[in-house]
Amino acid sequence: MKPMRTVLGAVLALSAVTVSAGCGQGLLGGDSDKDKGPILLGMDIPLSGGSAEIGPYMKNGAQLAIDEVNGKGGVLGGRKLELRAEDDACDPKTATAAATKLVSAGVKVSVGGYCSGATLPTLAIFDRAKIPMIIPVANSTELYAQRLKHVFMINGTGDQQAAAAAKWLAKDGGTKVAVMHDNTSYSKDIAVRTAAELDKPGAPDKTAVEAVNPGESDYSAAVTTVLKGRPDYIYWTGYYAEGGLLVRQFRQAGYKGKFLVGDGSVDAKLAKIAGGQNGEGVYATMTPTPQTLQGAESWIASYKQKFGADPGPYSTQSYDAVRLAAEAIKKADSTDGGKIADALRGLDGFQLFSGPLKFTQQQTITGGFEIQVVKNGSFVLQEKVQ
Repeated sequence: MKPMRTVLGAVLALSAVTVSAGCGQGLLGGDSDKDKGPILLGMDIPLSGGSAEIGPYMKNGAQLAIDEVNGKGGVLGGRKLELRAEDDACDPKTATAAATKLVSAGVKVSVGGYCSGATLPTLAIFDRAKIPMIIPVANSTELYAQRLKHVFMINGTGDQQAAAAAKWLAKDGGTKVAVMHDNTSYSKDIAVRTAAELDKPGAPDKTAVEAVNPGESDYSAAVTTVLKGRPDYIYWTGYYAEGGLLVRQFRQAGYKGKFLVGDGSVDAKLAKIAGGQNGEGVYATMTPTPQTLQGAESWIASYKQKFGADPGPYSTQSYDAVRLAAEAIKKADSTDGGKIADALRGLDGFQLFSGPLKFTQQQTITGGFEIQVVKNGSFVLQEKVQ
C-alpha cells in the first residue's frame, strides 16, 4: 500500500490540475490548432535521485528526434516541436507535481515515464486533461491495467520480461532460483510474474521471493535469508543502485552462483557499484539498447556529434516516442488529445527501433527482450530471446 502522504499528494495534485485546466490547455482546454506557435511535448524523467543517470539519456534521445522533425519542416504546416522536461526523481509525489506542471504549461503529448511507480500516479492527471501519454520505458502491467484511452506503451511489458527471464534461467542451467525485488510497482510486478513462471512444470525450482527496501546500504539480512535456499541463480528485478550493492554483498557472503537482473539495472553503474570483478558476467533481461541494435551506427554517430557522449539505455525508446507523437499529430491533423489518441491507435507499420508498430488492445507493443551480459564493465548483447 502507498503511504497516506503519497495518496493525499496525488489527490491534491489532481485538484490543482482541475483548477488550472480552466485557465489553459488542461481539462477544459480545446483544440488550439489555430495557434502557430511551438507544440509542447512533456517529459517526466529522473534527473535527480537514484536513477538520475537515465534521465539525460532519455532527454537527449527525445531532443534528437525533435531536432530531426523540426529540421524537416515540423508538423501541421510548419509548427515546431518543443520539449519541456520535468524531474520526477522516480518518486510518486515528485512525479505528480511534475505532471501537473506539464499540464499547466500546455503540453499536447507526454513522452516521458521511466520508473513505473512514479509514472502510475501521473496517468490520471494526463488522461483527465486528455493528453496522450506515449510511455517510452515504464512497463509495469499496472500501467495498462486501468485501460485509459490516452495511455500507450512502447517498451516491452512486465509479463513479457518475466517470460523471457524464465526461459533464459532454464536455458542457462539454473536449477534453484531466488527472485528479489524492491516492492516498487515495476520491480514487484516482474518478480511476481517470474515467480509464477517458475511454478510451471519443467521450470527451475523457486527457492525464495525476497523483497528489500530501496535506498539502503546494508542488505546482509536479505542476503542471509536468500542464501539459506542455496540458489544457483539470483534474479534481481529492481534498479541498478541496489542491484550493484546486492551483487557485491552476495559475493562477499560467499555466493558463487549466477546473477540475472531486470532492465532497470542495465547501466554500467551496476558493475561499478558491485566493484572489481563482481559485476563481470551478470546477465540482464533487456530490450535492445543502441549498442545492441543492428544498423544503429549512424544514429549513434548523430547522438555523439550532438551531445558529445555515447547514448545510453532508453535513449532510442525516447527518440521513438517523439517520432511517434509527431506522426500521430500529422495523421490527426490536430493537436486535440482525443484525435491524437485515435491516430495512435490507427497506426500500423510505423517503424520503431523495435520494429514495425502495431498497438495491441491494451495499447502496448509486442516487445522483444534480449539477454545482455556485463563484459569489461559494460552490458553487451548475449543473445536474442526466441
